Amino acid sequence: MSKKTAVSKQNKMRGASASIDSLAPAGENPRRPCPCGSGRRFKACHGAADAAEMIVARPFEGLAAETELIALREFVPSATVPITLLEPVDPVPSITLATVLPAAAAALTRADRSILLGMQVQTHSGDLSRDLAAALEWALAAEPSSVLSVVGRATEGRRLADLIVDEPFDVTVHDSFGWWLEEEPEPGSEVAVSLERANTAIMPTARVAGLPGVYWVDAGEKAHLRWVRPEDEAPLMAALARLAVDEALDLGEGSRYVGSFRAHGRLVPVWDLDRDAHSSEWDGPAREFAVRLDAALAVDEPLTSAQRRARDGILGRQFTLR
Repeated sequence: MSKKTAVSKQNKMRGASASIDSLAPAGENPRRPCPCGSGRRFKACHGAADAAEMIVARPFEGLAAETELIALREFVPSATVPITLLEPVDPVPSITLATVLPAAAAALTRADRSILLGMQVQTHSGDLSRDLAAALEWALAAEPSSVLSVVGRATEGRRLADLIVDEPFDVTVHDSFGWWLEEEPEPGSEVAVSLERANTAIMPTARVAGLPGVYWVDAGEKAHLRWVRPEDEAPLMAALARLAVDEALDLGEGSRYVGSFRAHGRLVPVWDLDRDAHSSEWDGPAREFAVRLDAALAVDEPLTSAQRRARDGILGRQFTLR
């Protein structure tokens, strides 16, 4: 490369850097970690031109209900949970976080001003926590019987943890979407037909053993157990590898560990289950597995060669959900 070409390339790089740096707020160093918590530099995250598309790897990090939020967002079909505002607002009777609302709306208000927030929405930005906060703030200011179809792609503003009390969730799983409606629809009406159509898409689902982030689902040909884990991936993989070598990775007879997927910065192990067994029959095995896993997580010795091979095999059976 000639000296002239090299100088020209350096000048272009400086120009690009200056363009990115200009997006930073006054006094914000664009090379410092982005305040959104993504782990990226500001200039490569919310300081970038396409900031609305940037994905915050763990949008619910730090919340006591992180694993439940991931489950409600990704694979639980019909469920609700009451949430509490840090600063109560009158006259809002109640606020309910839900898996999905009619037409995958972001939020709606009822005639009595109560609020429903949807986790599974049509359009979202790269920060699901900020999207939920924006939808909640809209609902708090909206007229009764209003619907927010989609949330805008704002790159700033409050996040969910800034608005609600940080506490474990008391999730209720439903076998229908009847909770969508304020009153029973007339038989044969358009609303009744639409509700029936939505209900047919629900796969039977149940919480397991009251454990956070653990759900049984009957997927038709098979039943599965999905378990959103709170640990970082490396120690969790090591613990699962130890259990695999000890032949303690399954949930007992009629179960088989099949792999895991990543969702919003956490790992979700999955087991195939005997479909003929009732969901409650897995409560005991799940609790027993939790004890085994905790013991394996507490081990801080290096993995043996057999455990490393097991870990590599487990790592090979993963994919990412976004």
